[in-house]
Amino acid sequence: MARKLPKPTFDQILNTLRRHAFEVTPYAGVPGGMLVSKHGAAAVLTAGDKETPVAVTVHPGVLVRGEVARLLDRGYQKFIKSSQFELPATAAQLHAIHAFSEELKLCTGGESLYNQSLGTTSDLYQYDRLKGREEAAAPAVRPWELAGGH
Repeated sequence: MARKLPKPTFDQILNTLRRHAFEVTPYAGVPGGMLVSKHGAAAVLTAGDKETPVAVTVHPGVLVRGEVARLLDRGYQKFIKSSQFELPATAAQLHAIHAFSEELKLCTGGESLYNQSLGTTSDLYQYDRLKGREEAAAPAVRPWELAGGH
């Protein structure tokens, strides 16, 4: 009968990441957060609960001046968006984010999903044809209700 292995603690997972050439440093933007980086990509991890010892607080993205930039999909192209600027993403950056995400999942015991393993997925999707649709629509016309005092 197979025995269940004990789940590693947050510190054990950070040590495993260090052994696999990840750079692990404290992150001031999130309480208890650790910035994990490799290949020019990074993510912020925090301690999770007993079932999942690691929680990804800031999803993987390109590391820009100590900040993890988000990946923005506009339908026709992907962009790297940070608090200071927004630039078109290069193929090298997308490959780096994808390789980093897959290796991070393997080292932390995270769940690897099929559609995410095929390529890089974005954090935000903002298609130009959908811009402005989030505004409230006019109320539907109800011809069966009387308007005015009739």
